[in-house]
Amino acid sequence: MIGSAGKLSKLPEPTLPEVAFAGRSNVGKSSLLNALTERRNLFKVSRTPGRTRTIVHVEARLDDDARIYMVDLPGYGYAKVAKGAKKAWAELMEEYLGSRETLQLVVVLVDVRRGPEDEEADLFDFLADVGVPAILVATKLDRVSKSKRKAALDKLRARLGLKVIGTSATERTGLDLVLQTIFNACGYS
Repeated sequence: MIGSAGKLSKLPEPTLPEVAFAGRSNVGKSSLLNALTERRNLFKVSRTPGRTRTIVHVEARLDDDARIYMVDLPGYGYAKVAKGAKKAWAELMEEYLGSRETLQLVVVLVDVRRGPEDEEADLFDFLADVGVPAILVATKLDRVSKSKRKAALDKLRARLGLKVIGTSATERTGLDLVLQTIFNACGYS
């Protein structure tokens, strides 16, 4: 089941555990989601930042037939859209993240080469305030030479004071750890 909504009232009924993926535009959310679900085109990958403009729910079935919603949130930061649209996205995100009772985890993505900025720090603070667990996932690890990956991840860890999982959708690096974290957050092991 796939659903896309620009209003909370249009979201699927909150009957399944939800894991939301948040990050700035062009961070690689759709690529990571496709890699995690082992589907090439389930989530739309675009070279143009800011294409995801609604909250997209995809029902995922786990190995033991348990089900969860994987949720693709609109990107923030770079997207070239009207200020009114950005404000509406921010309000939608804040309302969703602060009130969705089935939300079990937010996976906050940052490009390993760029690192976290104020928006990511603010998002982690907001999620802590509303009591929603979150993890930091660094994307595009394949774009850093193997000899510099550990240093890049250590730098991210130090900047936010959080554990970071390094991933590459292309090389399939770190995906098992992200999936295990998701399963644990949803009460599956």
